[in-house]
Amino acid sequence: MSGYANPVLDADWPDPDVVRVGDDYYLVASSFNRAPGLPILHSRDLVSWEIVARALPQVPPVEHYRIPRHGSGVWAPSLRHHRGLFHLTYPDPDHGIFVLTAPDPGGPWSEPRPLLAGTGVIDPCPLWDDDGRAYVVFGWAHSRSGQMNRLSVVEVTEDLQDVVSTPRTVVAGDEIPGCRTLEGPKFYRRDGWYWIFAPAGGVATGWQSVFRSREVYGPYEHRVVLAQGSSPINGPHQGAWIDTPGGEHWFLHFQDRGVFGRVVHLQPMTWGEDGWPIIGAAPPGAMTGEPVPYYARPALGSPPAEQREPVRSDAFESTKLGLQWHWQANPEPNWHVLPGDGTLRLRLVPDDLGDLRRLGHVLGQPLPGQPSEWVTSARLGPAPDGARVGLVVLGTAYAWIGLMRTPGGLHVLCRRSMDGPGEQTLAQAGMPEGDDEVELRVRCDAEGLVTFAWRFSGGVEWQQVPSSFTAQPGRWIGADVGLFAAAPLGTPDGARTVSLTARDDTAAEATGGYATFHAVRVGIGSGEGRA
Repeated sequence: MSGYANPVLDADWPDPDVVRVGDDYYLVASSFNRAPGLPILHSRDLVSWEIVARALPQVPPVEHYRIPRHGSGVWAPSLRHHRGLFHLTYPDPDHGIFVLTAPDPGGPWSEPRPLLAGTGVIDPCPLWDDDGRAYVVFGWAHSRSGQMNRLSVVEVTEDLQDVVSTPRTVVAGDEIPGCRTLEGPKFYRRDGWYWIFAPAGGVATGWQSVFRSREVYGPYEHRVVLAQGSSPINGPHQGAWIDTPGGEHWFLHFQDRGVFGRVVHLQPMTWGEDGWPIIGAAPPGAMTGEPVPYYARPALGSPPAEQREPVRSDAFESTKLGLQWHWQANPEPNWHVLPGDGTLRLRLVPDDLGDLRRLGHVLGQPLPGQPSEWVTSARLGPAPDGARVGLVVLGTAYAWIGLMRTPGGLHVLCRRSMDGPGEQTLAQAGMPEGDDEVELRVRCDAEGLVTFAWRFSGGVEWQQVPSSFTAQPGRWIGADVGLFAAAPLGTPDGARTVSLTARDDTAAEATGGYATFHAVRVGIGSGEGRA
């Protein structure tokens, strides 16, 4: 049987949970401030994945998330299937726990409804018991609640509409020697036991614990079943146990890779003679496994010839945004236009104060964990002074390359912003007379070092920016590669003026309302690879 390499998703798919229905596997990830939120991926072999939906078009409260709220929004979700319905349960640490449902994971999904109000309740996962009763296990965010390192269970109605009991602490991490930052629980039932899989020890340095009890509210005994050990895979963190129709058992978890985010690994899992699981590679008699970098593929059907990740390139030939894209906040309908002709038009939203971290209308994708190259072309026609369009690598720090309209004409610019507001110019060049389009390139190496380049229309040689930029992660997420267009705060909004009159997008572009991108081409490693 052929093998696979970890990570199976080498980009930022944080806090994964997985459910199997028949021969199909569906994975959901947290999305934080990114919108649309709650991306859902599909696989038939647990190794190659594609995006099939984004379940949350707007993050509630909708107006609250009209601006980027880095580190807030959609935290670790769970995905379950019960009585013909898929249930997505997710926390917002500032607003409580919400539930969405759909008969098909591809959607449409219901509007999110609140299940458990409160600040600091996080990482929920439901369990339907053999007697028809339902429960949700969850953790606590110290930053909001003042509590941490504990897991609680609350009984809820079968449809996850209402809470019917008072939450009870079932695992107190402070009472377990060495246990700290216990979070991310997943709830299961097997062989008469209640099982809670939960990581501890911190995102980048922790381990995977498992708890079991004969009673839903405990007492629970525990064991560490997966830790870094001598492997190079740091902090194997929260994830999901999954089985196959043939009786194999697997565990998907994330690893924090800093600027590349929380990448997803697939680990083999077995059940020992004492009834406890062992995850990863472990010598005979060991209770704790280590993550594996390579392993034989699950025995599932006819897998693809090559290990594949979700598509990243986009020719913009559809009239709908590809599922690989997300904004930095809840989007407005007129932020973009997709005519289906190979172009993407981004509105020059007049809210730019000089800091791209504050703009919700940056359209991005996670920075891949392997060396990557991103190429596109951008055009900026008539526009107010200070209007800009470009390609950005965005995290707590950022750098961009693109076009800016100035009193002296149209210029190619490359700028970066580090710890605070304000940007430093790395390169600048005037555009050839009569030309308003430039080809842009971003390259990122395996360490997150980014180089920028541009070339004029019809040009052959790339002009590389002499200074490089070290990409930085965002708040609880990796860095994004994004497209943006913006105008200074208070400048006339050509797009809105035209849309209120003729509703002619071509006219809007001609009057300075939109900037235009052509296809985004993404290469991974030495070529398109797993992109």
